Amino acid sequence: MKQWLNDLIYIIAGLTISQLSICYGDEWETMRQEMVQEIVEEVKETSYFIGKSSLYDTVMKAIATVPRHKFVPVSEQRWSYDNRPLPIGYGQTISQPYIVALMTDLLEPDKEDVILEVGTGSGYQAAVLASLVKQVYTIEIIEELATISSERLAKLGYENIATKFADGYYGWPEYSPFDGIIVTAAAGQIPPPLVKQLKVGGKMIIPVGDQFFTQHLILIEKISDTQVTTRQVLPVRFVPLTGKH
Repeated sequence: MKQWLNDLIYIIAGLTISQLSICYGDEWETMRQEMVQEIVEEVKETSYFIGKSSLYDTVMKAIATVPRHKFVPVSEQRWSYDNRPLPIGYGQTISQPYIVALMTDLLEPDKEDVILEVGTGSGYQAAVLASLVKQVYTIEIIEELATISSERLAKLGYENIATKFADGYYGWPEYSPFDGIIVTAAAGQIPPPLVKQLKVGGKMIIPVGDQFFTQHLILIEKISDTQVTTRQVLPVRFVPLTGKH
């Protein structure tokens, strides 16, 4: 989109040119670093729940690098680096940066890992993972979002992310088993197909619970082909996982 059109949109939204100027150039970097600091503080505040007072340096570096403003609609860009979820259309949201960082950290990603993401959304979570692992496979059930995010990720140069329009409940068996699985929508229960596609020793992070009641972030570790462990991490609020299931 041309710069003058971006400017016009912001002016119509009630911003002056001087207010608009903070949203370009080096100011994005400043805002992103301020967001990172907010995440650091929230991790400390929630350390009792998550079992640690800081996240991996590699994860925080990824959060500090990925341009979140490029993963939200133009109308939301001035809030890109607020530590909160934002609407991305089609009844969906881009997750709170703290939650993205935490879920990524809980997977303990390694540079040789192959990760499955269920719920591409804007593509932001996949982009954060892409700098930490060998390959990301990501599935989106809303066709329009799948198309938009695929084009966005390609344009931004993320070559180790493969996208698919499908029902993520059933995973992506052709590329399994996965070293880690991350689900970005709340399921009523842990999907058995995803557990099956998780490598022994691998981890899955998923919000579980009803849309209108308490949801909890659950960390699952696959001990063997027939055994998993689960740990309830934190109360959360996600849009529901949808599909034929």
